Amino acid sequence: MRNFLLIIFAVAFTGCKSHKAKLSEELNVLFIGNSLTYFYDMPQTLQMMLNETHPNIKIDQSTFPGQSLSGHLSDIITSRTENGISTRKKEEGETTETEIKIAEKNWDIIILQTGTVSVLIPENRDLKVNKAISDIKKLVSNPKCKFILFHTWPSKNEYPEKYCYPSRMIDKSIEKERCCSQTLENLEQETKLINESYDLIAQKNNLLKSDNGNKFYEVLTNHTEIELYEDDIHPNKYGAFLNACVFYQMLTDKKASELKFNGEIEPKTAELLKQVAE
Repeated sequence: MRNFLLIIFAVAFTGCKSHKAKLSEELNVLFIGNSLTYFYDMPQTLQMMLNETHPNIKIDQSTFPGQSLSGHLSDIITSRTENGISTRKKEEGETTETEIKIAEKNWDIIILQTGTVSVLIPENRDLKVNKAISDIKKLVSNPKCKFILFHTWPSKNEYPEKYCYPSRMIDKSIEKERCCSQTLENLEQETKLINESYDLIAQKNNLLKSDNGNKFYEVLTNHTEIELYEDDIHPNKYGAFLNACVFYQMLTDKKASELKFNGEIEPKTAELLKQVAE
């Protein structure tokens, strides 16, 4: 983790020799993802944590409900409500909202998040997720921008479970009707497969990787009194707070447990989640 921050600050603060000078330079961070990122205002919670110790780090987001990484580059949003968006495929010469956001700044760090199921189906992971990440990286003007893969968590499941997508949604050249994940027998196996899938993506695309999924697993198995889910997949306020703690530590190399900020979380629970994030 420390090596990660040394790389970030070496890139962002070239020529700044003092710690004070480093903290005066702005570091721009962009989340690209969907509701797994923005539920319970996780990016805003992260910003409030950073404001306590590193106000120079500025968080922004391009996040839309149900949006895949490939959809961020291919879909024009035609309408939106509190519960979702309507889209159409972009035409030649059009630019998506995420493409516009990427072009707004010389981003120092971009955090990429897609749905957990999308990485568990090998064909989708290899043909769509990897391509979308590669295409996003090509749009970024800052050659020194660092990319982080947002490692997400399992859904609430009754096992055994198997996830499938229609093959036509992935690639029309795939001859079989459906593309599926392995059959998952329990939470431990699903977490292991999620880890392996994100490792493959990170290695393929030369990405750093967060550890949110494993931190969720730690709470689910060791602190069952804390509920992290709003529904079957989205984080509630506790899950979002845990996610913010994980990213706070990645961006600052400081322990979340040293923060005074608890947001809307009860102090005892907040302290436990901060410790889990370490």
